[in-house]
Amino acid sequence: MSDNAKHQSQNKRKFEAPKREPIVNLSKYADTQIRIKLMGGRLVVGVLKGYDQLMNLVLDETVEHLRDPEDDTKILAGQTRELGLVVIRGTMLVTLSPLDGSEIITGPSVQ
Repeated sequence: MSDNAKHQSQNKRKFEAPKREPIVNLSKYADTQIRIKLMGGRLVVGVLKGYDQLMNLVLDETVEHLRDPEDDTKILAGQTRELGLVVIRGTMLVTLSPLDGSEIITGPSVQ
């Protein structure tokens, strides 16, 4: 191996970030419906198809539950918007729970 190749190999290792584990293990919720509240108040329900260590989520068959335009705290019953396949950034998550409501998934700040 030439000196240049060794130098490049050492530089590459220097810039590789350590592998992180996800904050919350969502593997048991794969292919199940989950309810997510986002920053800004939006509420969506969809099937969890994937996630990463930064809690970015991929949801399929996603539906947004619409809010009252005069009172953002109220969800309008029966009024939804079909979104389909979506990617949600982990930084936008406020709450995440299975749709059946059997378990609350707490974030890392709640101990």
